[in-house]
Amino acid sequence: MADEETQVIVGLEVHCQLDTKSKLFCGCSTDYRADGPNTHVCPICLGLPGAMPALNKRAIEYAMKVAKALNCEIVHESEFSRKNYFYPDLDKAYQITQYDKPLAEGGYLEIESDEGGEKKVRLTRIHVEEDPGRLVHMGNVERGKYSLVDYNRAGIPLIEIVSEPDMRSPKEARKFLNKLRATLEYLSVFDSEKEGSLRVDANISIKGNERVEVKNITSYKGVEKALTFEVTRQKNLIRRGQKIARETRHYLEARGVTQSARSKEQEHDYRYFPEPDLRPLRVKSWLDGIALPELPDARRERFMKEYGCSLSHARTLTGDLRLANFFEFVVAPDKAALSPLAATWIADTLIGELNYR
Repeated sequence: MADEETQVIVGLEVHCQLDTKSKLFCGCSTDYRADGPNTHVCPICLGLPGAMPALNKRAIEYAMKVAKALNCEIVHESEFSRKNYFYPDLDKAYQITQYDKPLAEGGYLEIESDEGGEKKVRLTRIHVEEDPGRLVHMGNVERGKYSLVDYNRAGIPLIEIVSEPDMRSPKEARKFLNKLRATLEYLSVFDSEKEGSLRVDANISIKGNERVEVKNITSYKGVEKALTFEVTRQKNLIRRGQKIARETRHYLEARGVTQSARSKEQEHDYRYFPEPDLRPLRVKSWLDGIALPELPDARRERFMKEYGCSLSHARTLTGDLRLANFFEFVVAPDKAALSPLAATWIADTLIGELNYR
């Protein structure tokens, strides 16, 4: 355990694209890379005057499925709000999101702690929002002469899963993200193969100091690398007697560093107000019709009982849906004879070889 004076405090905000066929508020396709730029757009997702949003029911059902799997409480009434800010990829100059009345609150996700035991990471909330467009930088993001905007992605349904600051190291943050990804895949609401389908904003501080938000993290390994760099940077500042500024920093994956982007906004800077074109959501009664599949924790326990897997092998095998399915396919002809050999070969040899390549 870290010394109290240098204890690392981490909370994550995870943005996950829901794998629906159409966007959150219109009928445009969510397959934003299938055709040319700005082809999957309409007056609604471009925010043209007079265009009225129509809510995608499937997206709400998917979000509720995630909330149920993560032990959250669906609120009696939630509502959408407008988050106002100016950025080139935000065509309307506001984002339709949820603010003080999210879809779900509370909940938790269990991970393996740095000490080796099980640890509950509490969740603050889950809310639904629309994805902005996508900037295409002509050349290096730092030195490119100009950027282009593709609005095909604008309006794709997202859920934002906000954790409490319960993680105490970059390694625990990565474990949380891996466990969350596995859960979303088991629920069949998320396609991890799509580029940018899961993006992370990490809030990190050294106990007693200001919080820094690190954005632009788009890979699971990147979370641990970005936070490891940030821990070192902040501890060096403290060691030199300098104050840590409350700011937003971008993670530059190619260089493995974070770079100051701007001072950290406060909530009032966004001037939230209720979305006038959408009615409040009262969907708690839908919960009875939402069935959950076998989730990673339950499958891990079954692998240990049914196949005699060790805890370590069971964690590894069930941490990826495709890997778990592959294991069961391999051992199906003779569980008793094949399970020990297959578990060891897949969890140790095969994964090691794939990671190396």
